[in-house]
Amino acid sequence: MEKKSSNKNLRKANRAKNDEFYTQRVDIEKELTHYKEQFRGKVVYCNCDDPFESNFFKYFAANFNALGLKKLITTSYNKSPIAGIQVPLFEMEGLKSIKPKDAEPYKIEINEVTDINRDGAINLEDVEQLLRHNKNTVTPLKGNGDFRSEECIEPLKEADIVVTNPPFSLFREYVAQLVEYDKKFLIIGNTNALTYKEIFKLIKDNKLRTGYTNFNVGMFFVVPNDWEKFHHIDENGNKIARVSTSCWFTNFEVEKHKQEITLYKKYNSKEYLKYDNYDAIEVPKVSEIPMDYRGAMGVAVTFIDKYNPEQFEILDAIGRYSMLTGPTKETRGNYLTKINGEPKYARIIIKNEKLKK
Repeated sequence: MEKKSSNKNLRKANRAKNDEFYTQRVDIEKELTHYKEQFRGKVVYCNCDDPFESNFFKYFAANFNALGLKKLITTSYNKSPIAGIQVPLFEMEGLKSIKPKDAEPYKIEINEVTDINRDGAINLEDVEQLLRHNKNTVTPLKGNGDFRSEECIEPLKEADIVVTNPPFSLFREYVAQLVEYDKKFLIIGNTNALTYKEIFKLIKDNKLRTGYTNFNVGMFFVVPNDWEKFHHIDENGNKIARVSTSCWFTNFEVEKHKQEITLYKKYNSKEYLKYDNYDAIEVPKVSEIPMDYRGAMGVAVTFIDKYNPEQFEILDAIGRYSMLTGPTKETRGNYLTKINGEPKYARIIIKNEKLKK
C-alpha cells in the first residue's frame, strides 16, 4: 500500500479527463453543517452524481426533513459508477431491482421523505422504501447525463442550490455555467483553480470564496481500484487517496471571510523587498503583512482562504505574468515575481484597506 498524497495522480487524472473522485460523507457533513439554514425550503441539485453511489445524495436524502428541503434532484453521468468502485448507498439487495443498468444515466427526484417503515425515525431506510414503492422517482435520461446537456440544464434552472464534486478537468466550464444561471453553490475543486483566470476574477470581485474547511488540509477520496498510490483501504474495501490540493468553493456567505487578519508588523524597506519587474513588495508570510504599508503587496495564494474584502482589496495575481491580463508586450519574458533575479511562487497582489499606525 502506498500511503502518499495523490496530487500526482490527480494531475494525471486531469490530463486523462478521469474525474472519478468520490467524496467521503465525513467531508460533506463537516462543511455543510455551516450552511443548514440556507437550505430550508430550497431545491438542491447534485448534477455530477450517481444517485445510488454518491455520498452527496446520501447526505441530502438522509437529512431531507432536517434541512427542510423542498426537493432533491440528482443526475448521473454514463461513466458512473466505474468498475471497481463501490460506495454502497443502500445495503438491501432489493433496491437493485429499480436501479438502471450501470451504463444508463438517470435522474432521481425526491419531494418528501416520511417514516414509511414506521420505526420512529426518518432515515435512508425510508428513502429506500420510497424509491422501491414509487419507481417514478427514478427516471432514465435520454442523453449521457452530462451537466452541459439540455436535460440536465432544465433541473438546474429549477434548482436553488447546487452541491457536488464536479469534474476537476471541467471546473472552469462548470463554474461558468453556475454563474450564467445565477445559482448558489457549494462545490469541491482543486486549489490550483484559484489561479485560473476565470476563477480568480470571481474571487477578486467577491463573487466566489473558499469554504470553511481549511484548504491546506486537503481531502480523502474514494478512487478506482487500479490506482497504485493511495492512503488506505476503508471498511468497504475501497481505496482511499488523499488529495492535498482540494477545497470547497462557494458563493454563500462564509463567516471566516468576515474576520480580520491580525497584523502586528510594520513596514521597513530592508525586510520587505520589491519585485524586479512589478511595483509591489514581497510579503513572505500572510501573518507578516505590514499594518502600515499603503502600496501593493504580494502574498502567497493561501491568503485567499483568509481573504476579507473589507480588510483588503485584491489587485492582481502574478507569476510569469499578470493573471488578469495574461502576457503582454511589456511583461513577456519578465517573470513578475522575481527579486534580485530569483523568481518566487505565484503571488496574490493586495492592498490594505484598513491601515494602522
